[in-house]
Amino acid sequence: MTSIEKLTYDVFVNDPPPQDNGFLPNGEPKLFSPQASTLILGSEDAVLTDPGMTRDQARALGDWVAGKGRNLTDIFVTHAHGDHWFAAGVLAERFGARVVATAGTIAQMHANAANRPFLWDKVYPGMIPPSPVTAVTVPDNRFTLEGHDLVMVEVGFTDSADTSVLHIPDLELIVAGDVIYNGVHMFLGASVFVGGFGPWREAIDKVEALNPRRIVAGHQNKQLDDDAKRTISETRHYLDDADELLRTQNTAVDFFNAKIARYPNYLGRTVLWAGATALYGVREHPDQDLAQIVGAGFL
Repeated sequence: MTSIEKLTYDVFVNDPPPQDNGFLPNGEPKLFSPQASTLILGSEDAVLTDPGMTRDQARALGDWVAGKGRNLTDIFVTHAHGDHWFAAGVLAERFGARVVATAGTIAQMHANAANRPFLWDKVYPGMIPPSPVTAVTVPDNRFTLEGHDLVMVEVGFTDSADTSVLHIPDLELIVAGDVIYNGVHMFLGASVFVGGFGPWREAIDKVEALNPRRIVAGHQNKQLDDDAKRTISETRHYLDDADELLRTQNTAVDFFNAKIARYPNYLGRTVLWAGATALYGVREHPDQDLAQIVGAGFL
């Protein structure tokens, strides 16, 4: 736990839910990435971010939150990928909390909820609770925790459209969702919708311009720290490597293997494979529907 004045924060990393839908090219069973939720604590109240996806994750996270002995006022969602918010309703009901997000994220949440039966429910049948979109906006994308500003900063397209981060100036902290990763393979496949990683690099620049000392990545190895300079640098380097490998590797399998060789300790190889199949699938089938190509790598 890290403390500055009256605010503190703590991070809970949920292990990936079990999967039973095949193997990766290297023979490993498919397994999703670890999912991090951040709790920002005042003396009496608290705010939670990105509350996960499955019933089991919601139960584990909720018990951890309850153990902190605070009144949970708000649950903030950084972006619309279901693994970051499908459990929001369960936790909001348990704690009597409000769910908040930017207008762009809320619009994308509706789209992701509609697509749930075609992706998430196939990968995790019966494991995800009902996920109505109950999130609301707040004036000027800003709310408070015991008098301290919490600012929702829109940063654009990363591995999802309409991404945001939560900036807590008094902690010099950013809860980054999927803008920044930390010891986990990044989902690169969505870049096919915007012609490459340029928008993601711009989003990283926006995060860096806020001068954080600490960044909590939405997907992280729990053994690593939250150092902002390191995580920003490593996220940029991962994208640079991806651009290089896309020029030099002929197939998705070649790309997958090359990334593992360069990042042998990174978690979340299923997400790496899903991204590789999307990037190379678009090359091989330029006339097919992009959304179907991007989703297919997870199935």
